[in-house]
Formats: sequence, C-alpha cells, structure tokens
Amino acid sequence: MSLGKTWFTPKAAASMFGIDEKLILGWVEEGLVRCERLDGEVVQVNLDDLKLEVESFLKKS
Repeated sequence: MSLGKTWFTPKAAASMFGIDEKLILGWVEEGLVRCERLDGEVVQVNLDDLKLEVESFLKKS
C-alpha cells in the first residue's frame, strides 16, 4: 500500500516525468496505465503504473 499520493492529472504527471501528455494518454488507451475518467475524459492517472511505463520506455530508448 502506498502512503503517498498515487493519482495525478495527466498534465501534472507529464510535468513530473518530463514527457508528453499524449504519450501518457496513449499508454492509458493501450491499457498500460490505469486511469479515472469523468464523462469519458481521462482526469487522473495512476503514478505507480506510469513509473513502470516510463522505466520501460527509457530502457527501449
């Protein structure tokens, strides 16, 4: 169980990792990053999932 904040807006998460928000939303659509939606729009993404994808992305680069 995480003791810190684990859900962030896509924009805030992109800023934290220095990556494009579109990349994060692409991972969401692929089912790689969990999200919360409101009226069909992604409003929050899971930071733990995002960390894993960023690590994988960097290893591939």
